[in-house]
Amino acid sequence: MSSQSAQSHFGRYYFKTLFWFIIGGFLAALGVEVFLIPNQLVDGGIVGLAIMASYLSSKGLLPYFFILFNIPFVFLAYRLIGKHFVIQMLTAVVVFAICIELFYWVPYWFHLEPLEFHGEALEIIVLGGFIIGCGVGLIIRHGGSTDGTEILGIIINRKRGFTVGQVILFVNIFIFAIAGLVYKNWHSAFMSLMTYVVAAKMIDIVIVGFEDTKSVMIISKKPQDLGEVLMKELGIGLTVMYGRGGYSGDAREILYIVVERLQLAELKEIVHREDPIAFIAIENLHEVINWRQNQS
Repeated sequence: MSSQSAQSHFGRYYFKTLFWFIIGGFLAALGVEVFLIPNQLVDGGIVGLAIMASYLSSKGLLPYFFILFNIPFVFLAYRLIGKHFVIQMLTAVVVFAICIELFYWVPYWFHLEPLEFHGEALEIIVLGGFIIGCGVGLIIRHGGSTDGTEILGIIINRKRGFTVGQVILFVNIFIFAIAGLVYKNWHSAFMSLMTYVVAAKMIDIVIVGFEDTKSVMIISKKPQDLGEVLMKELGIGLTVMYGRGGYSGDAREILYIVVERLQLAELKEIVHREDPIAFIAIENLHEVINWRQNQS
């Protein structure tokens, strides 16, 4: 693909994802402005740091602190990941900051009461985490990022071997501990942590979806017979891959199958029935794309 063609393709992709960045940024800002800030709660990552900085100075500075704290990670992302990701990340950060700014100023412009939700702790945690998770999940699903701690996680993962998730978890525990000191309220810090847990779960659901798809690899002494039975009884397709035993050196046929979670128990029962000594490896799949279906 030529450079000009690649740029044209990215341009189309950028404007396609911009719509989802706006929706995601609006939802995330709604959760922060309506549920977190009025109840002295913070989010994880850069957003949490920006909320605390604005609490100590001025609430109106929140979007500016958010952009400022993300700038160092934008430069790191450019060096580690590439300019296309940086463009996506910058867009998501700016859109989120603009949405936060609008939630702050619109009530003043139209002489309205500030949008604030005050309720039971469980209501705040569940509703706030749900809305923020949906918003951030939409941004991440479409190639953006609003949190520089993900970039920090990638750096430490490459240098020290810790996973990105472990780094982000450690950083967020540190941030919630700071929140307890800033607000002088450890109940608030604990509620913030619970809200973050709900948001993280919603992010996973938005990114992965509700479908629970598995990939299955089967090594059997009678792969052809087993494959025919699986296709006939489960109504699924499969792929035959060719491998070689590491110890015996014998050529082998490996069956590769993608199934829904609800079909997994029946698949294992069939394999055990047809070949009790077959080897089965099962993995979670986050997404399965059928190109022809996408084009139809």
